[in-house]
Amino acid sequence: YGGSTPSLFTWNDMNEPSVFNGPEVSMQKDLRNLNGDEHREWHNIYGMLFQRATSEGQVLRNPGNDVRPFVLSRAFFAGSQKYGAIWTGDNTADWSHLEIAAPMLLGLNVAALSFVGADVGGFFGNPDAELFTRWMQAGAYQPFFRGHAHHDSKRKEPWMFDEKTLERTRRVSMARYALLPMWYTVFHEAEVTGMPVMRTMWMQYPKAESLYSVDHQYMIGADLLVHPVTKPGATEVEVLFPSKDIWYDAESLAVAASEPQNDIAVMSKVVPADLDTIPVYQRGGSIISRKLRLRRSTVMMKPDPYTLYIALDRESKAKGALYMDDEETFGYSSDSKYAIARFSIDLSGAAATMTNSVEIGSGWSPAVQELGSSRLVERVVIAGLERKPNAISLEGEILNFNYDSDTNVLVIRNPAISALESWTMLFS
Repeated sequence: YGGSTPSLFTWNDMNEPSVFNGPEVSMQKDLRNLNGDEHREWHNIYGMLFQRATSEGQVLRNPGNDVRPFVLSRAFFAGSQKYGAIWTGDNTADWSHLEIAAPMLLGLNVAALSFVGADVGGFFGNPDAELFTRWMQAGAYQPFFRGHAHHDSKRKEPWMFDEKTLERTRRVSMARYALLPMWYTVFHEAEVTGMPVMRTMWMQYPKAESLYSVDHQYMIGADLLVHPVTKPGATEVEVLFPSKDIWYDAESLAVAASEPQNDIAVMSKVVPADLDTIPVYQRGGSIISRKLRLRRSTVMMKPDPYTLYIALDRESKAKGALYMDDEETFGYSSDSKYAIARFSIDLSGAAATMTNSVEIGSGWSPAVQELGSSRLVERVVIAGLERKPNAISLEGEILNFNYDSDTNVLVIRNPAISALESWTMLFS
């Protein structure tokens, strides 16, 4: 890495032992290395060690060995999740390859490799506008999101298609980047607990046996249900909603499914899914964070304020977490420079409240007041609120809010609160 800078990252392609004219495009499995080990024993380990060496080399290159590496790898093995992202290799611009992407990525997530994705639009071939749009929609709700193509393929940037396709793909890309605080929080959970980022339905709802074989829809963390559209000409899809929870459309915040059942019941519902739409739903009882300001890069998003999206459950309660650190160094683990905001809301009784309880790492504690100005909450959106409150206050100050009785959505604007401070809102 001599002469390179911390902003130069690495893509390990073709980093498995390859023999193109061999029977399996690799060495014969019974060939032995100098230690006498058969190739079948170390073929995949080689790819993992390749990525590990690249990742550790980036760390050694960077000032103070304190800039996180990024290494994308094609080859991998158990443990590769410690060293970077994985993608599923050379796919084709075909509907069947879009359809198989989610099952492949779910399999990798079950194996604890969470930072994974498939080439949007297909590596080989040329997608039409419909296939490209559907692939952009699917990729925006998978952990690793990128477009890639063979040099003999036509250009596949969104602006190479018609204006309507550009509009659709821009909209879903905006939705992806707005959700980065949620993605970051779920990735933190994956690092700490091992729970995957992209989860099979049965992993989140283990008592619902009818979901055991489902791999065409999935969860992002515990709170977003995603159903990619993978058939040409589709205008609707059948979504399976676990009846244990209420489900809200993630864009309109309208209730999509609410029939109360038990832990094993699943409701099948046909929902609209024209080319402008990918079905995404927020679980009732959850609070997720977004950043809604458009920026040219994620670095420029760092100081932007949060918007909290609250989806109430049947008891008018919800909770959620927001993980925060400097998004660049290893300080979160080496020096406890991090914070976790834990939001909860209970509007079920007369003493209705929303609270934030913050866990601040010892490394961030001395600077929390300075950091607080860059971790503000500019908006709180509550879905599923059946009655307009008389007033909402924070430390004796009355807050401004709007309530739409047609949609049951309440919006609190500019509450002047920080995600790094503990506070309590009162609803009366």
